[in-house]
Amino acid sequence: MLKAFLMTAVILLWASSGGVAFANDSTTIALHPPVLTGIDILQRDAFRQLENRNIGLITNQTGINGSGVSNIRLLHTAPQVRLLAIFNPEHGLFGKLDEEYIGDSEEPLTGIKVHSLYGSTRMPTADMLEGLDTLVFDIQDIGTRFYTYISTMGNAMQAASKHGIRFVVLDRPNPINGVTVGGPVLDDGRQSFTAYHVLPVRHGMTVGELAQMFKAELMPDIDLEVIRLEGWQRSDYFDATGLPWINPSPNMRSLTEALLYPGIGLLETTNLSVGRGTETPFELFGAPWLDAELLIAELNRQNLPGVIFTPIQFTPTASKFEGEVCEGVSIRISDRVQFDSIRTGLEIAIALQKLFPKTWEIDRYDRLLGNASVLEAIRGGVSYPGVLAIFEPALEEFRQRRLQYLVYP
Repeated sequence: MLKAFLMTAVILLWASSGGVAFANDSTTIALHPPVLTGIDILQRDAFRQLENRNIGLITNQTGINGSGVSNIRLLHTAPQVRLLAIFNPEHGLFGKLDEEYIGDSEEPLTGIKVHSLYGSTRMPTADMLEGLDTLVFDIQDIGTRFYTYISTMGNAMQAASKHGIRFVVLDRPNPINGVTVGGPVLDDGRQSFTAYHVLPVRHGMTVGELAQMFKAELMPDIDLEVIRLEGWQRSDYFDATGLPWINPSPNMRSLTEALLYPGIGLLETTNLSVGRGTETPFELFGAPWLDAELLIAELNRQNLPGVIFTPIQFTPTASKFEGEVCEGVSIRISDRVQFDSIRTGLEIAIALQKLFPKTWEIDRYDRLLGNASVLEAIRGGVSYPGVLAIFEPALEEFRQRRLQYLVYP
């Protein structure tokens, strides 16, 4: 009764104060005013940072202000700002396409040309940049190395540096917090569109902080400005920000899925479904060949913190194993403070190799993992402490390296 009363009081306080109330899995309550993103700051400052500039905007459906107004509309109507071109990343301008090739289009309300950076090219060309003096990046990332929006940002920064164009990042929160850093660091020389820079799987940085790292380490001559967040603290998860959740991609539908993605997403290049084509992608995984109960028993022996595994059957309506019944594992986060997405994902990989060495296609696991030493350790049956010992030195080096680029408390 007392607990229910206190929860009601918190909700009333939130409603009356305009703040944000959220409960984590241990019912701890945190309150603070809504976060202002880069586009909110730009609007508050009457767009003076872009005054008299010819703008190309790199964005998608996540590019909204705190009231839900599109950055396209805001920049198109801002005085002294000329929005001349728009660029979309993977999944298109409205974030609904799960296709390998996305063509150019036209923004329906303004008629402005939309150049696809997930079609014939993934980097703005000279023709696309003609007449522009500034590129503006405003897309919600989810804090994982292989989520491609940071690669789109890096590619666009390269183009801007090459053509002498100013680059402005409208910063947004890291939704899975800016404190936790984890996972194997990419082997240098293996950079790709799913691995733009030498980062661990979970980098714990905002796109603005990453842009500053990219400038310092890859393109020091770029004219970069980051319009910082206000009110965001590094320990904040997205539900502490007061900002509306907009699915950043078709299969990233909740904060829970974003938290699971660094570990579970690593599995999807192998012969496993990670729930694409179901209602809860990344909250489950499986395959027609999997013995789920055997795998769960092995995972439960590891006593992983903050997570519960249960057997499930599912039939994807799209993507891998479309129309086939899969034996699978449902993953529920019971305590997100204790939950370690990277460890969970690696423990699953270790268990798969132990139990199904002739069936699970481990070679494909390295496509997103990007670390040959860790792959060989898993292949050789090394337990998680041994795997951690392999990648921890490079991870600690990254922790120190990133410190100079962090700008939020």
